[in-house]
Amino acid sequence: MSGRARLALSAYAATLLAAGALIPLVEGVGWLVQAAVLLGVQSGVGALARRVPLARTLTVAAQALVTLVLLTLVFARDHALFGAVPGPQAVMRLGELLVAGGEDVGTYSAPAPLTDGIKLMVVGGVVLIGLVVDAMAVTFRSAAPAGLPLLALYSVAAGLSDGGAGWLWFLLAASGYLLLLLAEGRDRLSQWGRVFGGTSRTRGGLADGLSGAGGGSSPVRTGRRIGVLALGIALVAPLALPALDSGLLGGNGPGNGKGSGGGTISAVNPLVSLQNNLNQPENREVMTYRSNIENPQNLYLRILALDEFNGSEWRSSTRRLTDVPDRLPQPAGLGGDVSVTEVRTNISASRSYQQTYLPLPYPASEVRVGGRWRYEPEGRTLVGDDGQTTRGAQYEVGSLVVEPTARQLAAAPSPPEKLFREYTQLPGSLPEVVAETAAQVTEGAANAYERAVKLQDWFASEGGFTYDTTVTSGTGSSAIARFLRDKEGFCVHFSFSMAAMARTLGIPARVAVGFTPGTLKSNGAISVGLRDAHAWPELYFEGVGWTRFEPTPSRGSTPSWTRPELPTDTASDAAEPSADASTEPSALPSADDSCPPLLRQEGGCGPSQAAGAAVPTDRGTPLGTVLLVVLAAVLALVLLLSPLLWRIRTRSRRLGSGGRTPADAAARTLAAWREITDTAWDHGIAPDDSLTPRKAAARIVRLGRLDTAAAEAVHRIAGSVEQVLYAPEPRPAGGLAGDAAAVRAGLRATAGRGARLRATLLPRSSVRVVWAVADRRTALAERWAGRAGAGRWTARLRRLTRQHG
Repeated sequence: MSGRARLALSAYAATLLAAGALIPLVEGVGWLVQAAVLLGVQSGVGALARRVPLARTLTVAAQALVTLVLLTLVFARDHALFGAVPGPQAVMRLGELLVAGGEDVGTYSAPAPLTDGIKLMVVGGVVLIGLVVDAMAVTFRSAAPAGLPLLALYSVAAGLSDGGAGWLWFLLAASGYLLLLLAEGRDRLSQWGRVFGGTSRTRGGLADGLSGAGGGSSPVRTGRRIGVLALGIALVAPLALPALDSGLLGGNGPGNGKGSGGGTISAVNPLVSLQNNLNQPENREVMTYRSNIENPQNLYLRILALDEFNGSEWRSSTRRLTDVPDRLPQPAGLGGDVSVTEVRTNISASRSYQQTYLPLPYPASEVRVGGRWRYEPEGRTLVGDDGQTTRGAQYEVGSLVVEPTARQLAAAPSPPEKLFREYTQLPGSLPEVVAETAAQVTEGAANAYERAVKLQDWFASEGGFTYDTTVTSGTGSSAIARFLRDKEGFCVHFSFSMAAMARTLGIPARVAVGFTPGTLKSNGAISVGLRDAHAWPELYFEGVGWTRFEPTPSRGSTPSWTRPELPTDTASDAAEPSADASTEPSALPSADDSCPPLLRQEGGCGPSQAAGAAVPTDRGTPLGTVLLVVLAAVLALVLLLSPLLWRIRTRSRRLGSGGRTPADAAARTLAAWREITDTAWDHGIAPDDSLTPRKAAARIVRLGRLDTAAAEAVHRIAGSVEQVLYAPEPRPAGGLAGDAAAVRAGLRATAGRGARLRATLLPRSSVRVVWAVADRRTALAERWAGRAGAGRWTARLRRLTRQHG
């Protein structure tokens, strides 16, 4: 089998091995067989085109055309011309299937049913990746970058498979890539001839006709070992890095899905996570908590606030973080005449819940949590530092239950000018219908509070809106206008639209993202699941601060201060811990039989746990782990730079001045010639043992396209080598180091940027290290074998002596 054919087969195998990571995403494996067949036909077309041979671009174009025909034949045969030719109708049909597949992906959890749309996406994706890999590795003869599309294929699978793309799939994908690199290396080595094959190498001698060939082994075996070592470092090093959580093969990344062990919810992007979580077929539990609050339905768990609206999205502003204080400062804008009750809450997050922001009741006054957390004062949020997440976290929160009266909100003075400017900013792209609708809805309102209540009631009950989680999400200006027209959406649309309309009315507004209070369990704990993900607007009133409103119908609870028919001017004394009760929160986990397995597994049910705050579970990164990480990083850096360092040391030793005898001068001349041939080798001009020094010099000048000065330097050193080898009385040459430097500069001047970079970081001549190690190992083996043979003859001689003694 030719080298190119072996390379094409390796590219085919590497793509299929990487495609195995998609198996956990869909039901069945029949699609993989179909993808393998299509991929095989595509690779065969490429092989035929290269054999003709066609130009590289024409080869890739032919493969792409055949791939389109194959996909049309499989997925759009009824719409194609003559059953196979991809006409306009067939292309439209393929587009429809892709759109349907995208909708199916957003609807189903992994493993999803193999609908026609999903099947086209996975089969077409594998075939497309295969085309890119084949083009890069085989057609353009560059296998190393071909790992990028393979990595993309595995990364997509790992991000969507809810933990299913585990270590086995990674090992398969990595093995395919290493196989591809090995095939390319063997192909390149075979083209470079005897220099790498072992028959043209010398033992301490010179190349280019200066000495005979020596034996040696091919570096392919060493290449395998290097590949295995690199793969081992890739697997082991991330496990020791705290920022990567549980490493490259483990842990949970952003995503969603069903199952007990995988998947996370990320509230940073409400467009994706909120809708996906609300549509989950199973309300998987992400946290439980206990609190001494009287009415848990008022205890929203807030993650972060989105306070910047740029016309295309709502997002959180970038703000400075500080250390978490023992006692959080007083909430902005909260006056002393507003009724406030402090409550305590113990929260236990599931190991399947991995979020950078810590869910907290708002406004929190004290947080006791283990791990690396930072505090953002404006939004009063805690943010994980250096890879810290909520996964398995247990923590205690003291928070304030703020209960303003309608009279206090209505009498709120104007907010500070700086806060007003920041939180009433609106993009110029916001349609006028938003402000017009806000003015119509709030007509007749006497103050900002009444306007806010009118907006909430209009969205929640009076405006004819329908709650629907299947509506296409969106937070930009056009999405808000579309929502006001169609009146269908879910919490994202309601909260973002009300916040934007409030800003048009001069009311500072932002959007909070988090969870509704959850569901009370039989043992007194409250469970929060994926479907409790929620978004709600917060409006600012001076004297009260940021105040929650609830415009989404059938979600959460309507705040008491927006219901004028209920008394709101007295605080709820029952929320205070009773005098005869323990001052510690009733959130203590119990060890009774009704404790849920998940809470018991997380240590939330043991009676031995101290009252109050949960014991910190993270003491920070151990010193031993830090030292191991530093050591691994240093070793990896040394491994990567070892060819460069060896080359620098070798060049310095060869061109150094040592000794003044004629023998020393001859050695310096031969070393300078070796340095020139190795420098040319590093820049792609392989040594040729069959040439004399003079012809080798001419070859270097020709292939390296050297200028006059560099060419003269090469010929001067070649002439000195001939003097050393053949002249009865060699004349010592001077300026060897300068001539070698001139040749190196000439080669670098004519080489491209990539060639210069490779010659510096991965010099080809560094293979001499491998040869030297192999030579020493062979010599050592021969020495031991000789000693063993001598020992056998000695023992035999002794036996004969004793017999005839």
